[in-house]
Amino acid sequence: MTSAQFPAETSADGAFVRQRYRFRDRITADGSSGFPAEAGRYHLYVSLACPWAHRAIIVRGLLGLEDTISMSVVDPVRDERDWAFREGDGHGLDPVCGFAFLSEPYLRSDPSFTGRVTVPCIWDRVTERIVTNNYPDITIDFETRFMAFHRPGAPSLYPVDLREEIDAVNAVVYEDVNNGVYRAGFSTSQEKYDTAVHALFARLDWLETRLANQRFLVGKQFTEADIRLFTTLVRFDAVYVGHFKCNIRRLVDYPNLWGYARDLYQRPGFGDTVNFDHIKRHYYMTHDHLNPSRIVPAGPLVDWSTPHDRARLG
Repeated sequence: MTSAQFPAETSADGAFVRQRYRFRDRITADGSSGFPAEAGRYHLYVSLACPWAHRAIIVRGLLGLEDTISMSVVDPVRDERDWAFREGDGHGLDPVCGFAFLSEPYLRSDPSFTGRVTVPCIWDRVTERIVTNNYPDITIDFETRFMAFHRPGAPSLYPVDLREEIDAVNAVVYEDVNNGVYRAGFSTSQEKYDTAVHALFARLDWLETRLANQRFLVGKQFTEADIRLFTTLVRFDAVYVGHFKCNIRRLVDYPNLWGYARDLYQRPGFGDTVNFDHIKRHYYMTHDHLNPSRIVPAGPLVDWSTPHDRARLG
């Protein structure tokens, strides 16, 4: 089994362990980090299949940073070689340096790099190296360090007065939901799977209750917290229920969560960034140890366009 086919290590007792991200520099508005926020300097590498990269795609679009930060999409099927840039099925060859595989900018940045190559990551055209592949920092930096480049009327996704609550919600959602589906799906022992899957559904039950009387996770408008949850929810019934054995309940079995997810999906900048073909083919064709046949299932048929009735909550 190659590192490309397996997204992280497992511990001796069968628990999923996510790799620490190698490149962790920050872009700053004043350039004090050595990486100033500038238009045309940075390039974002993403996969439409990856929930962590999907966050960056959504935030970049909502804030109107498309002309400030360019972007490339890798092919959805990650094989034993790496994430690849391909004409046709992906979005074309790398326009920045002509890379064929995403490992190339990683190795140009650090020739000794031996870890997993991940998306999203940001390339700096000036220093010709990766600034960061630490996905939580990327959207926060888009929201707080590139404010001079936000479109007029762009939403405030990380407002100062809500940051403490947003960070608290993000912490538990990450542990039990965003990363929880992986902890369940890649466990190699029954005990670790049971622990992860029950923590996941306990947190989904908590979210169902939280969203019964408020439209969004924090405050009266969608924020960074909603974007982070959305990218997991939109993949839940399509891949996590079956492929990762997260099947105690489906998203559509939660009235509030399902309505909330559709509310976000139907907004500009959310649903129009979702590519279920890339999502399903990536998961079912990349993880050979979970799906040796690499058959991509036809379903489920889920209608994301049905009315959500969430406007009643304000």
